[in-house]
Amino acid sequence: MILAADVGATNLRVALANKRKIIKKVKVNTEKGEALAIPRQIAQISKNFGKKVEAIVVASAGLINPKKGEIEPPNLPFKKIPLVEYLSRELKLPVHLINDGNASVLGEKFYGSGKKCENLAYVTFSTGIGGGIIVNNNLLLGKDGNAGEIGHTVIDEQGKLVCSCGKKGHWEAYCSGRNILNFAKLRLGKRASKIRDVYELFEKARKGEKTILKFLDEVGRLNAIGIANLINNFDPELITIGGGIALNNRKLILNPIKKYLKNYVFNRVPKIQITKLGEDITIYGCMGYFYNFLKKEN
Repeated sequence: MILAADVGATNLRVALANKRKIIKKVKVNTEKGEALAIPRQIAQISKNFGKKVEAIVVASAGLINPKKGEIEPPNLPFKKIPLVEYLSRELKLPVHLINDGNASVLGEKFYGSGKKCENLAYVTFSTGIGGGIIVNNNLLLGKDGNAGEIGHTVIDEQGKLVCSCGKKGHWEAYCSGRNILNFAKLRLGKRASKIRDVYELFEKARKGEKTILKFLDEVGRLNAIGIANLINNFDPELITIGGGIALNNRKLILNPIKKYLKNYVFNRVPKIQITKLGEDITIYGCMGYFYNFLKKEN
């Protein structure tokens, strides 16, 4: 068995799992007081499981630094978190890091709709926007393990909005859960000032408010540009979409993407769907990473 941890800017999930299934899991709000708060959370939850395990796999949003054992999440209020050093000391276990988008596409590949696919991609619409890509059955990792950071592709050359990472014009700056209200204020002005958060924004859309529906249609157009970039660069046969924003607003996210995608795609359009693994996709990805990659290497 392993421990699998999914570190997000909003939620932290820790699970006890084997190669076949998730045995037990805990979901809590991600602590943001100081850098060691998150590894303390993971360690405490893991100790409470009280089972003998082989290792812990941590999938994190944002950049990872496997050499230093650190994560650098742009949507949390500290630059670096020394996860590996703390967890290996506290839990007396090998600790493995992977980007959460890369983990999630492995979850789709080994446990979800991508089992028969050699080329697939995963996109998450959550606090941020992230993704993972498999080409010809090979997971794209890059020199630092951070390939697939599609939320930081540029969709606005004028750079009207600044991303959580500090750069201008990124997809995440316009369409992520953390930043979509900034885009609403840019487009709607004072009409957006009374919207408290992203949940209220989508609730107004579900109630049929025309101004909000029109705005979300524009968000969908930008999402289609981001998805088109993914298709044109990597030519997947399947793209699955997840993350809290997408899982809770399926039609409002998926329908505009499909509506505008033909305007931007060069390659043949693949099958695009909401992931069937729900919010557990990253945990499944940790399982897939350990049992299908790390275990084989040893």
